[in-house]
Amino acid sequence: MTCFVLGGVQSDFARNLAREGRELVDLCGELIDGALADAQLEASELGVIHVGNAFGELFTGQAHLGAMPATARPALWGVPAMRHEAACASGSIALLAALAGLEAGHHEVALVLGVEQERNVPGEQAARFLGAAAWAGHEGQTARYLWPHMFSQLADVYAERFGLDDRHLAALSRKNLGNARANPLAQTRGWTISEATFAADDAQNPRIEGRLRRSDCAQVTDGGAALILASAPFAERWARARGRSLASTAQIRGWGLSTVGLPLEPKLARSAAGGLVFPHVAAAFQQACARAEVTLHELCGVEVHDCFTITEYMALDHLGLTPPGQGWQAIEDGRIERTGALPVNPSGGLIGGGHPVGATGVRMVLDASRQVTGRAGACQVDGAHTFATLNLGGSATTVASFIVGARAAG
Repeated sequence: MTCFVLGGVQSDFARNLAREGRELVDLCGELIDGALADAQLEASELGVIHVGNAFGELFTGQAHLGAMPATARPALWGVPAMRHEAACASGSIALLAALAGLEAGHHEVALVLGVEQERNVPGEQAARFLGAAAWAGHEGQTARYLWPHMFSQLADVYAERFGLDDRHLAALSRKNLGNARANPLAQTRGWTISEATFAADDAQNPRIEGRLRRSDCAQVTDGGAALILASAPFAERWARARGRSLASTAQIRGWGLSTVGLPLEPKLARSAAGGLVFPHVAAAFQQACARAEVTLHELCGVEVHDCFTITEYMALDHLGLTPPGQGWQAIEDGRIERTGALPVNPSGGLIGGGHPVGATGVRMVLDASRQVTGRAGACQVDGAHTFATLNLGGSATTVASFIVGARAAG
């Protein structure tokens, strides 16, 4: 891989755009300005724009979001732009498209935006809109909240095949909400958290669907993230002009992508004989590591998709941290804490940080790039030089993983 991250920005995920009287166009404009400023570039230097967005038509009635950057900032008129959708992996797909164009030599500099507005409708309506990422009309029709219902089924499978202690799920929620308190852009950073937050108590921590309680669920979020990516030749010129060294610039070194069918049940049935529940999830991560020529033990941390606590629990054994079904080992021995051997979600993840669906894949890579360049602030992992991401769309239908590194951190 020869793609460098020259800059990036994230919005405050605690914001409610509708209450501010703002729209997606305003958010896009803010992200464009912030990313260009962070990279010390002008709009005229951008060669292409890729927008990740999952649900614009449903939440806002707005399609054709590839044209939104030029709508927000007329300086971008004429710059090729396109929108990408893959549910919660939409931002990662936008990143992959940008990487492909840079590596092919079609462009030297790409702006990648991930944006979503979800808090402008009531909660149950938001849940119905989000359900479009499942196999619509074929699964989850009886559930009040489709995605908690679907991922509760995953928790049931872990319980049946391996045994599952709900206290381990509560520990993941506690970790991620705790990490988010140090993140100045996290949606939950100002929440009042106590042991009652994680209690197995239907009054204090009600069940949402099946096994999953309120504390097991990520947030409905407005927000976005942006990255400016560049080819190696452009990055070298950029660094020289600013008196910098590429040794301290984040680089996307590897990627993996796997896509399977929409419904959950066939995914679970394929692994019924034993082993990992979702082998294709592990395959995407392994592809990224192989392309980057790194092993799990060389990573300094991972940002994983914790739309629900059981999703992060699943990620632990699929990353290879533990044998299949034994993710509890990595929770109990502390290795996934921010000060542990392999921190997982030091940003707070989706549960603590927030989950604006189309932005999540971009936000993960932004956080990884900040970690490996020593710019992660209070969320910084000491000595970080190589980070991974694992981003899922739907019921682990689209799986994307990136490896981000820098030759010298900080």
